[in-house]
Amino acid sequence: MTTKYDDIIHLPHHVSATRPHMSAIDRAAQFSPFAALTGHGAAVKETARLTDERIELDEDIKDDLSHRMQIVSDSVKEQSEISITYFKPDAKKNGGEYVTSISSVKKIDEYERVVVMTDGTIIPIDEIINIDGEIFETIVFHFCDE
Repeated sequence: MTTKYDDIIHLPHHVSATRPHMSAIDRAAQFSPFAALTGHGAAVKETARLTDERIELDEDIKDDLSHRMQIVSDSVKEQSEISITYFKPDAKKNGGEYVTSISSVKKIDEYERVVVMTDGTIIPIDEIINIDGEIFETIVFHFCDE
C-alpha cells in the first residue's frame, strides 16, 4: 500500500548551510500569543485601585487646626517634629489618599497656602485634617460654647 508521502518520508532531515540551528525555546517563541489588548491589564488594575473620599471638616475642627497651625508658625525656628495628616488628590481618578508626613516645618507660605517640610514635602494647607506633635502636649486648647 502506498501513501501520499512515501517518496520523501525516509529522506534525511534538511540542515541549512547558511542559517544557524534554532533552539526549541526560540522556535516555540515564534508561536507564542501576542498581547492583542496592550494596556488592558493596566486599565483593569487602575480601575480596581481604591481611593478615599475627601472628609469635610466641621467648624470646630477647622478652628482647632487654625490654632495648631498658628502654634506651628510661631515655633518654626525651633524645628520641632510634628506629624501632619492631609488629603492628597489622585491624579488619575476621583478621590485620593490620606498621607501623614512626620518632619519639622521649614516654612509656611501663606501666599501659596502650603507648608514646606524639612524633608521636602509640600503640603497644601487646605488639605490638612490633623496636626500633632510634642509641641501641642503642653498646650491646652479651650473651646467655649457661646
